[in-house]
Amino acid sequence: MHCPYCRNTDSRVLDSRSADEGASIRRRRQCTACDRRFTTIEQMQLVVVKKSGVVEPFSREKVVRGVRKACKGRPVTEADLAKLGQRVEEALRASGQAEVPTQEVGVAILGPLSELDPVAYLRFASVYNHYQSVDDFLCEIERMQSDQPALPAN
Repeated sequence: MHCPYCRNTDSRVLDSRSADEGASIRRRRQCTACDRRFTTIEQMQLVVVKKSGVVEPFSREKVVRGVRKACKGRPVTEADLAKLGQRVEEALRASGQAEVPTQEVGVAILGPLSELDPVAYLRFASVYNHYQSVDDFLCEIERMQSDQPALPAN
């Protein structure tokens, strides 16, 4: 840890507190060389394990980019996508796992996306679940209709 003021590598911790509902630790530090104080936040590194075995850091922006494609032409705002990305990351962090398989990332996306926009959900699910035929779509639509109350007729 380098002091942001003098770049000294030695500091002492004055106070530590849990932050973000236990997802990170906030530490108040004092540099031993210049005596100035600064705050650091330590957060567990969440990584995604791909099917090939390659490990990469979790990226909320990558989740949003993937979902944005499914939402193209739909009434979904950037703010909605940002909230979805946050919900996905929170769900993955709540699992308590430091390494998350890509399969679990997809599952974490499907729930919030189905609430956000059913058509975008169907688009995303068709790629994620590798739909092979129209029957796959029909089965998913029937499942969606049985899970949700009927919309009032106009």
